[in-house]
Amino acid sequence: MDQFNSHPLYRKHDLDSVMSSLFSFYKKHFLVLFLAAFAGNLASQFLTTSFDISKLVGLTDPFEIMAEFKTWLWPMVGLMVISLLLSLTLQYFIIYKPVSSEVNIFNSIYKSLKYLLPYIVIGIIFIFFMTIAIIAGLIVFIIGVLFSVLYVFMISLFILPTLMAEGNNIGNALGRTFTLSHRHFGSNLGWTAIIFLIIMVGSLILSSLVMIPFSVNFYKILTNPAEATEALSFMTNPWFIILSALAGSVFQPLTPILGAILYFNAKAREDDAMTPVEGTGETDKIKVEDLYPGNSEKKEN
Repeated sequence: MDQFNSHPLYRKHDLDSVMSSLFSFYKKHFLVLFLAAFAGNLASQFLTTSFDISKLVGLTDPFEIMAEFKTWLWPMVGLMVISLLLSLTLQYFIIYKPVSSEVNIFNSIYKSLKYLLPYIVIGIIFIFFMTIAIIAGLIVFIIGVLFSVLYVFMISLFILPTLMAEGNNIGNALGRTFTLSHRHFGSNLGWTAIIFLIIMVGSLILSSLVMIPFSVNFYKILTNPAEATEALSFMTNPWFIILSALAGSVFQPLTPILGAILYFNAKAREDDAMTPVEGTGETDKIKVEDLYPGNSEKKEN
């Protein structure tokens, strides 16, 4: 773990340092991260053209509908594989590139594969937890659901950094994920909410810009549902596929960078708490003021 002490994202963060670290790291590695995300998104966009929604129009027989859905099975599997590989590759590059000159985006693809199986197993377990959290959120309706989604998303950001930095032991990764994500819980949730909002708004703006050349088709869908099948043909247009992939790739790398920031912030604070106090030989105890972002930095200054 000592190798990560020199990582540019390894430090005790506050909101200002989260924002500056996130965007400075992304700016420095923008071309590599963007092109990797674009390659994955472009492949995904082409696979989505296999989903011919027009064939479902007019079908009423459940067996015919199920038969049509079965033709979507392999494209959906392909989408899942691309998503997993892209997530692993981006996260591995972000974690290891700053501490090893030998790491690049290409060898990150196969080096990250050793985390694939543990990540899938943890993902399956995490789905049950996510379901329970969302059901609990439904009890208090909209606010509860939004909080549950944000809460689950925040915890999920810790999974891959923990796996890659501390070993791919499933039990340890799960335990450490929940432990680290719930320390400084308010800060982790708040930072996640801010970046999530930036990503959502930015993605919405870019998606709207992508739709401008195809606004006539979109207008037909809204005004004349009978022509929706024909109007949806623009989704298989190569330009739409390329533009959508470009738009989706701009903000996608921000998520794994945020995951690395959250993990390294928690680990830096944990390491600091375990550092022997000078002259005593005892570890520094976690104090109440250390639970609030910025206090530790002010203390140091």
